[in-house]
Amino acid sequence: MAATTTTTADPETKKVACVIGGTGFVASRLVKLLLEKGYVVRTTVRDPDNKKRISHLLPLKELGDLEIFAADLTDEESFDVPIAGSHFVFLVATPVNFASQDPENDMIKPAVQGVENVLKACVKAKTVKRVVLTSSAAAVTINKLKETDLVLNEENWTDVEFLTAEKPPTWDVCRAHVFVAEKESAAGRFICCAANTSVVELAHFLKARYPQYNVHTEFGDFPEKAKLRISSEKLVGEGFSFQHGLEEIYDETVEYFKGIGVLK
Repeated sequence: MAATTTTTADPETKKVACVIGGTGFVASRLVKLLLEKGYVVRTTVRDPDNKKRISHLLPLKELGDLEIFAADLTDEESFDVPIAGSHFVFLVATPVNFASQDPENDMIKPAVQGVENVLKACVKAKTVKRVVLTSSAAAVTINKLKETDLVLNEENWTDVEFLTAEKPPTWDVCRAHVFVAEKESAAGRFICCAANTSVVELAHFLKARYPQYNVHTEFGDFPEKAKLRISSEKLVGEGFSFQHGLEEIYDETVEYFKGIGVLK
């Protein structure tokens, strides 16, 4: 972890950001980025007394002013204190349970309730300038279309009726969060996608780039090409630029896994 120098300006002159769901990967990287940019950062976790769950957050306190609060998406009042006085709120928490037999009640309803609870706390605070809500490509791409080579953008939404009826198997980012929060002209939805690819294409890429590993490339009838592409034209049009491609992302991932002994 790189050390950074922080200013000693009066805290009241600093921008304050609240990151909901600090134990997550994206959220913790977002906390780090905000601290490096000089923000006062509050983040919420379900159990701040669980030192194992927040062990990756504690060293980040060395980078700047970081407070960790207890909050739960289903508890409306638990967000009042961490959000009070915040200028930006980043909601990157959602219930996840891929083994759930009842995703409607185990994930979807608590997620919706959590968004409502956070937004209510933002209204109470009267200081929040912008809320950045993180979703996934699943909010855009799940539909019954048979065409290929489709390009989807912020105008597209997942077909909820199809999702509910069929229950299909599908039942870099931190910089973009800060960019749209700070960009005065930014509004509405933004897709953040540095590269479009399919599972098969990705497997062939990995096999060619890392021949020392036995990457599986046979997927039966799985489509060779992606059915659709999602466009980040709106985000790029605001002035955002991607710094890393697939090569850098996977090179650094492989090196990290080597470092912790997962790969040799």
